[in-house]
Amino acid sequence: MSAAPAIRLDGVSLAFGGRPILDRLDLDVAAHGITALIGPNGAGKSVTLRVIDGLLRPDTGTVRLTPGRRAFVFQRPALVRASAAANVALGLVSLKLSRRESVERIAAALARVGLSERAKDAATRFSGGEQQRLALARAWAMRPDLLLLDEPTASLDPAATETIESLITEMARAGTTVLLVSHNLGQVARLADETVVLTAGRAVERGPTRSVLFSPRTPEARAYLTGELPWTSFAAAS
Repeated sequence: MSAAPAIRLDGVSLAFGGRPILDRLDLDVAAHGITALIGPNGAGKSVTLRVIDGLLRPDTGTVRLTPGRRAFVFQRPALVRASAAANVALGLVSLKLSRRESVERIAAALARVGLSERAKDAATRFSGGEQQRLALARAWAMRPDLLLLDEPTASLDPAATETIESLITEMARAGTTVLLVSHNLGQVARLADETVVLTAGRAVERGPTRSVLFSPRTPEARAYLTGELPWTSFAAAS
């Protein structure tokens, strides 16, 4: 008997100003491992993450999540006007850790993303790439059961991207369920166990990542992937 999904969306619909964004979306995300959500611009990928996190309420349908801690890393990092260490600490408030454990987690998180020497610097003065690394550090320190990622490396150089991808893989291996939105199909191939193709607010295909990317079954998935191939960044992951 297969394990219950960590995330289940049944018939979820959402419209903005009368324009459908999600259209009776059915989506199961397996517990543990990394699931990628891909598709063309406007397919509803980022909106799906926000619905899962409770930031948006669907017009119809149900959203079921396995109870536990969750963290959301946005494409544009959500940071406060405070030091890097304080931003990581913000993610730990609800965990009610001892001061010692909080300090240890903050230090370890900043070290993990190469920002130890900037612990006292204002996060708002960081570059876009540094801010994204800081946002991932905060999520890592929380040790979430569910991690939602919206284009987490879009603004990063190759070295920083490698660091973040390693961190995501590490968290998944430690038991975190990861749902990743990415336009970088090479990244999807490197990281994701399963991939879901979203088009016009509906999941048109899902399965093991290699099968979806190389042998899509549905016309919608084939049309999207044909437009994306060949991927220069994908060859190294093959």
